[in-house]
Parts: sequence; structure tokens; C-alpha cells
Amino acid sequence: MLKLAPIDIAIIVSYLAATIGIGFWISKRASKSIDSYFLGGNSIPWYMLGLSNASGMFDISGTMWMVYLLFIYGLKSVWIPWLWPSFNQVFMMVFLSIWLRRSGVMTGAAWIRLRFGDGRGAQLAHLIVVVFALINVIGFLAYGFVGIGKFAGEFLPNLTEDQAANANLYGLIITALTTIYVVKGGMFSVVFTEVLQFFIMTAACVWVGIIAMQEVSPELLKTMVPEGWGNIFFGWKLELDWSGLMQEAQAKISDDGWELFTLFFMLMLFKGTLQSMAGPAPNYDMQRVLSAKTPREAALMSGLVNLVLLIPRYMLITGLTILAIAHFSDELSAMGSDVDFELVLPLAMKEFIPTGLLGLLISALLAAFMSTYAATVNAAPAYVVNDIYKRYINPDATDKQYVWMSYIVSIAVVLIGTAIGFYTKSLNDIVQWIVAALYGGYTAANFLKWYWWRFNSYGYFWGMVAGIVAAIIVPRLMPDLTALYSFPWILTLSVVGCVAGSLLTPPDDMAILKNFYLKVRPWGFWKPVHNLVVQDNPAVTANDSFSRDATNVVIGMVWHTALTAAGIYLVLQDYDSLLVTLCVIAMTSTVLKFNWYDKLEDYPADLVAEGQESAASK
Repeated sequence: MLKLAPIDIAIIVSYLAATIGIGFWISKRASKSIDSYFLGGNSIPWYMLGLSNASGMFDISGTMWMVYLLFIYGLKSVWIPWLWPSFNQVFMMVFLSIWLRRSGVMTGAAWIRLRFGDGRGAQLAHLIVVVFALINVIGFLAYGFVGIGKFAGEFLPNLTEDQAANANLYGLIITALTTIYVVKGGMFSVVFTEVLQFFIMTAACVWVGIIAMQEVSPELLKTMVPEGWGNIFFGWKLELDWSGLMQEAQAKISDDGWELFTLFFMLMLFKGTLQSMAGPAPNYDMQRVLSAKTPREAALMSGLVNLVLLIPRYMLITGLTILAIAHFSDELSAMGSDVDFELVLPLAMKEFIPTGLLGLLISALLAAFMSTYAATVNAAPAYVVNDIYKRYINPDATDKQYVWMSYIVSIAVVLIGTAIGFYTKSLNDIVQWIVAALYGGYTAANFLKWYWWRFNSYGYFWGMVAGIVAAIIVPRLMPDLTALYSFPWILTLSVVGCVAGSLLTPPDDMAILKNFYLKVRPWGFWKPVHNLVVQDNPAVTANDSFSRDATNVVIGMVWHTALTAAGIYLVLQDYDSLLVTLCVIAMTSTVLKFNWYDKLEDYPADLVAEGQESAASK
């Protein structure tokens, strides 16, 4: 157990006090109305939303997981976060953030009403997306609770002799503090505290990267890792052999089941592309997009997330990883079958981070946890209060009553997520289930809702039901199948529900479809709806940007991957690879400047010409 120096304790306490203070300071502004509470009144600048979103994605549990990935898989770990998929922000910045913000709604469930209307089928679709949102939120809260408990248990004094109980107690304390400020301040509190947290985290990340560069030479590292560890490219098989260096690492590769790396990569790409095209899940990412002032600013916000998040985060991940490889390999090997590679991050921090920086870094990682946790908590009441309580139970309540109900819902989902976290021991288990199984059930219905006019509300409902049930049942029926490889089975069952539900029931009201198409203007299979819209308004043009958007997505994925690799190569002091990576970043940035940034628009030209864009945004 590490004994923190007084200066480190002072930094941590000051940070926590400042964060909670901001929540209470902003709470008066946030509680003016339900719109202010959930969306910040659509008045927050895009660059602040972008920094906030980046901070929310910089979570401590995910960072611990990525340190473990880089330790075991080396540079090939750059691809593994495609499981989320990490590149979904590229799809968001290129076109989906614009489409989503044009809808002018408050939540994903309200978007369902815009797309499907208010009939019985739409009510069922509305209900199932609220159910999914709550399952998703609670899953991420459990994930965050497990990560913060493991982290805090390594640094703070033991409250009990049982290590697991100690981690759970610290998880309770820190989640309680986080809940206080997000419940009080809503979206304003979340964004302003996350901007503060982002700058703290970035400073700590760069500092840790510099320490690692000074402590671990490329020559030393080469003797401590298997051949191919520093190569980002791969063949049919992973071909990383830890057996002569650390048998436990080799066993971990076998347990993960990713030895056939090309097959694993192709499935990740297939799954990731479909999930990215489905748009964001109903969580904090969607709330940031809906909080933007305009569709164009929503796209810029999503682009900024890629630019500011990846390099500093991977400087921290790489720095802590190579410090652990160089100095803790023997200690990890000595743990035998009890080794927990998810603890590599706190082990490296305790040994090598100097006084002062340690307090800042602990504060930064607490900030990372609090950012993600706060943003996730803020998403839950938006669905329960706006989409259930306000719509069905008490539509005439005052704004103050809605805000108070939001407080109650926030506390309730925190308690449920925490209870689940008590029974979950591995971050990897939660990550795998959320990104492969649960999102597998989400993918088909939410993909089709954007691109196929005949996909109706009943298809959405039955597709989501089939997907969620399959996400729960398939892992139990096929326990030996990894979560990623269960994705095609879950997707197939969901597609059957989507197509059968749509074709066995009448199309949705054409007036609803015409209104949606006119406001959002997606590309895809919308020709019958477009033809009817043109009959009413001959000036309306179809979205012909598919080829440009597809090109920008491919270029953006290369850009995103290069930004990820740049932080790693810098800390590894592999300057030849870093130079190549920087050239790739420069070239892809230039293409995106002319083919994406210069062509961003809030609304289609025909809406602007007729002065309908203001109505379309509401």
C-alpha cells in the first residue's frame, strides 16, 4: 500500500473540492428548465463540448484495459479498441452528427418519435429504446465502478483487510462524490467540469510520457518483449510469443481467443462499420451532439474529439506500459496464475511517478473516471424523465419538478449499477459483453432506421427485442464462444426481427416519413419518400453526398489510426515510424480539410433558401 505525500493528498483533495464546487455553482443555471439541465440550452460552444466529450471518453477503466492490451499485444493493440468501435467518431464527424443534430430532439427516444411517429408501433419502439438506454447506462456504471475500485484500492489506505471489499468501499465513496456534482449541475456541470478535467489529464499524460522516455531506452525495451511487439502490422496469425519471457502473458493471449488476428480484425471492421453507421448509442456521446448549437458545430465537435484525445491518452498508456514491462515483468511473472494485468497501470504509477506528479496523475485519472461516470449518469434521467415521466405520467409538471425527478432517477441508476459492479470482477468481461453482445443487439435496428424508408416502428421494436434477448441468451448458450464471435449470431437474430417486423406490418405514416426526410435528409433507400416530398416542394433535392462521405470515412479512419499510433511511437522513441505517421496525419488532414471541413453545412440548400431551417431545428 502506497503512502501518499502531503502534497499529493492536497492536490487530490483540492481537485475533488473544485469539481463538486463547480457542480453546485452551476446548478442554479442548469435547473432553469429541463432543456437547460439535459442539453445546456443548446448554448455551449462546440469546442467545449468537444473537450468535454473527449474527457468523457478518457475513462479510467478503459485506460486500465488499454494498458493491459498494449502490454500483451504491443503495437497491434492499436486495432483492438475497434471493438467499441473507437473509430465511430469518424462516422459521426463526417455525416451522422449533422443528421442527428438536424432532428432537434432532446434524447434518442425522442428521435424515435420523429422517425416513426406516435402510433402503437412507435410507442413500442419508443419504449424499447428507453429500455436499451437504461441497460446500457447501468452496464457502463458497473464497468466504471469496477475500474475505480481497483484503481483506488492500490493507492488509498485500507479500510478493511479484504482487498475486494476495500476496492468496493472506495468505489462507493468516489461514485457518491461524482453523483453529487452531476445530479446538481446537469449538462452544464458535466461539460464545465470535464473541460477542467481534460486539461489536468493532458498535462499528466504528457508528463508521464516524458518520464517513460527518460527511464526506458528502446534497446532495453527490445530485450523485454517478444519479436514483433513493436510492429503495428500483422499476418493471418498474431505471432507474438511471450512463452520465453512471461508465460502468463502467453496464457492471456490464448484466453482472449484472438490468435487468428486477421479473422479477428475483419470481424471487428465488419462489426465496427455497421455499429458506426447505426449512430451513437443513447448515452453521453449522443447527448453532446444534441447539445450542440447547430448541425455543423455538432460535426466539428465530433472531429475535435479525435484530434485532442488520442495522442495524449496514448502517451500515458504507453508510458505506464513500458515502465511496467521494464521494471515489473519479474513481479508479474511471480504472481503466476493469479496475475491481473488490469493492475499494470496502478503498479507502474506507484513505483515511478514522483511526488507532486503522482497527486496530479491520480487527480487526472479520478477526473477521467468522474468524466465518464458523470456523463453516463446524466444520460439516464434524460430518457426516464423526458420520455416516460413527462410524456406518460405527469406532462403538466413544472420544470422544477422535472429537474427534481431527474435527481431521483440519477441516484437510482447509480445504485443499480453499483450493485451489479459488486458482483463483477473483470473489466474485460464487462467490456466484451457491452461492445459485442449488447451492441450487437442494437446494431441492426439502428442501422436500418437511417437508410431504409420501409423499415417501420414494429420492425424497430421486434429487431431491438430480438437483439437484446439474444445478447443475454447467446453468451449463455455458447459459453465457449468469445463475445466478439457471438456478434454475428446476435446480429442475425436481430435482422430477422427487423425485416419480419417491418414487412409483416404496414409502412409508417407517410406524413411522418416525409417530415423526417425533409428535416434530416439522409442518403440511402429513400426514393419513394423523396418523390412524394418533391411533389409538394419541387425545390427539394436528394442527398447525393454518399460517395464523398464514404471517401471521407476511409480517409478519416486512416487519420484516426495514425493519431493513435503517433503517441505510442513518440514514447517508444521510434522516430522513423513517428515521422511516417506524422506524414500520414498531414496528408489525411489536408484531404479532410478540402473534402469535409470546407463542405460542411447546417441544412440542405433548399431548406435554407426557403427559410425552413429554423423550423427544422426544433
